[in-house]
Amino acid sequence: MSAAPSVTTRTQGVQSSRLRGVLRSERVPVPALAVLALICLVMLAVNPSFLSLGNLSTLAIQAAVPAVLAVGLTFVVLMGGIDLSLEGVMGAAGMTTAVLLLNDRTGNNLGLWAVLAAMLVGAGLGALSGLSVAFLRVPSFIVTIGTWQIGLGIAQLLFAGKPPRIQDATFLSFAIDRVAGLPVLVWTAIVVVLIGMWIQRYSRFGRYAMVVGGGEDIARLSGIPVRRIRVYGFVLSGLCAGLAGAMATARTGVGDVGIGTGQLFITIAGVVIGGTVLTGGRGGVLHSVVGVIVMAALANGMVLAGVSSFIQQAVLGAIVVVAAVVTMWRLRARLRVVK
Repeated sequence: MSAAPSVTTRTQGVQSSRLRGVLRSERVPVPALAVLALICLVMLAVNPSFLSLGNLSTLAIQAAVPAVLAVGLTFVVLMGGIDLSLEGVMGAAGMTTAVLLLNDRTGNNLGLWAVLAAMLVGAGLGALSGLSVAFLRVPSFIVTIGTWQIGLGIAQLLFAGKPPRIQDATFLSFAIDRVAGLPVLVWTAIVVVLIGMWIQRYSRFGRYAMVVGGGEDIARLSGIPVRRIRVYGFVLSGLCAGLAGAMATARTGVGDVGIGTGQLFITIAGVVIGGTVLTGGRGGVLHSVVGVIVMAALANGMVLAGVSSFIQQAVLGAIVVVAAVVTMWRLRARLRVVK
């Protein structure tokens, strides 16, 4: 009668030791950093201005929004899910920011409270996705496609046929004013990344997310509230998407329903290239952010090299496919070693 509990205990011990090994061995995304270094060397040979301070600043600005998106998405992916609603959430959050700030269409003037409102819109849409996945057991890719469209619908409703032009100088200054050579938006992204790394490594939620991705059954046997953790993951993803929508709106200075167009691809591509495995349980925030920087650096370098936009799309897509194949091959190899 006591055999079953002992087997369970041993299983939990093996799973726990594997998790500790993963956390020790994969804190630094060495492969992604090696790829980034190779890109820098190649692009430097093609165009020496690639590593100029001006271009590095431009690169940081280009990577800021998808880096914030990647922080939230990483926690969903670590649990074996996916969030495809990012562009819709950004649209809803961006329009919320624009209509609540001082603008040329409405009489609203909530100041920077509008950014908080945008983040709450994102968190609400994320909670809708999380509750559907955790309690109704609907696949995350189906649910988040739906919340993507809900977000776009909210954005269209707020748009009302006329784009609001933001007149709040304080808000617009975040995309213009520089601290130590970088816009405030870039520093905002850096702070979000650092917070995400802290959450993953030191918070109970971050540790639980990794365990859930490594094995949901083991997580339940360990007493982890799996459903609640999944909801928290989607809420965090939506919160980051809401902030990203506000950041992108600060750059354009106008409410735009399609403010998030193209961000989903670079974010998911960054997660894959960085080594955060889509099946869950491996990778992390730093991995995903380095992957986003790789994508931004590659796109930036091809622009400087005069590569056609069509070829750029093909190259970026091919790199994502290769990265996914290599990541899964490495994962299967490790599983064979464990067996």
